[in-house]
Amino acid sequence: MSRALLRHLTATVAVALLVVEAAAPAAARTPGSGSPAPGQVRTVVRDAATGAPVARACAALVPVDAAALAAVTIGEDQLGRYGGCSDEQGVLLTGDVAPGKYRLLVRPYDATVHGLQWVGRHGGTGERERAQVVHVRAGAVTSAPTVRLDPPGTVVGVVTDAATGAPVPRARVMVVPYVPDPKYGDHGPTTDEDGRYTITGLGPYHWPVQFAANGFATVWSGGVGARAQARTVRVRAQQTATLDQALPAGTPLGGAVRVDELLTYAQVLAFDAATGDLAGVADVGDTYALRLLPGQRVKLRCDCSYAQPVWHRDAAGFDAATPVRVRRAPAVVDFDLG
Repeated sequence: MSRALLRHLTATVAVALLVVEAAAPAAARTPGSGSPAPGQVRTVVRDAATGAPVARACAALVPVDAAALAAVTIGEDQLGRYGGCSDEQGVLLTGDVAPGKYRLLVRPYDATVHGLQWVGRHGGTGERERAQVVHVRAGAVTSAPTVRLDPPGTVVGVVTDAATGAPVPRARVMVVPYVPDPKYGDHGPTTDEDGRYTITGLGPYHWPVQFAANGFATVWSGGVGARAQARTVRVRAQQTATLDQALPAGTPLGGAVRVDELLTYAQVLAFDAATGDLAGVADVGDTYALRLLPGQRVKLRCDCSYAQPVWHRDAAGFDAATPVRVRRAPAVVDFDLG
């Protein structure tokens, strides 16, 4: 995983905080204020084999709520906005966490010794939906399951064009979806000119992997549009697993963007309407062009102006946005920000 992943483990972004705060019950709010009292999460990080404490393992609290997951912008992973790192005794304590439901993703400092994991009740997992849900309450310290870190493994493979079999260079390969930055490309594993990629430092579990490249539909392993339907790859400790993926062209979905002043790096983002997972990103000029799989239901957001982002159709946020059903025929969704 990249340096950007570690940066985002402890980042705080105001828009995500607003989303979670808006969902918090009124009783959880601090008297005299419009914000809920923050909570904390405490756990201990240990080596799964020896039980020894592990220092400098960092956790992201990833929101269960789809709207909060969709509060991601240019250059960011879908990792949530709160975190902390374990001390020399392995104690990991986060602070200033908005009340809500979260899952923990833990990244060890030394990825040659321990692997990345979603934290389950009795050990690690590579599948977000199998991770233990931690319910953070206002003003309280919530105990999360003990983190038991396992040795890492590696995944390699080749990404190809489903129509021609040709290798696809510069495809993004992700276990956590992220919004690419048009200017800074050093974010995570990408394919080389022969379509080959390598992901290191994964815990020895079953992992779904997302693949994205310009001109193709973004898919999860197995060529599907939803994380829950992905064909996972079995990672084994200190071994290398192979996962090849062919990328389909998908269905074109695009439209015009009318705006008084276009943002320097304007993008239209597609999110899975049920889960909030990132499903596609398109750069914007006067128009944009996405490619998505037939059968997908997505919600679209235009980060196109220097004002607030706009959801289709002129909705205030993810929950109120109008879902778009992708079919085999090309679809048009315009954004008018004028």
